[in-house]
Amino acid sequence: MSAEDLEKYETEMELQLYREYRDVVGLFSHVVETERRFYLANSVDVKVCNDGGDVYFDVTMADAWVWDVYRPARFVKNVRVVTFKDVNVEELAKSDLELPKEGGFSG
Repeated sequence: MSAEDLEKYETEMELQLYREYRDVVGLFSHVVETERRFYLANSVDVKVCNDGGDVYFDVTMADAWVWDVYRPARFVKNVRVVTFKDVNVEELAKSDLELPKEGGFSG
């Protein structure tokens, strides 16, 4: 497989993932971003923990979808993320869920 073929394959996988995201985003109430992943979830709990001066975040999500092109099953019942990095949690308003039906993706 050439580098060009690999790049074309990865671009197609990203486009397929974006289309799946567009189809499922209306099922979820929250967006969660961590340093490693992007999630859609219906339940999110973030605990700020302090262990001997080290601050970290313990994030628990239920009924989630994971943005990960290499993951065959993106729907997960429960997710737990422990991280020292920033965590962004946003509650989606129904108006935020209106995405373009075609186009709008720039890979």
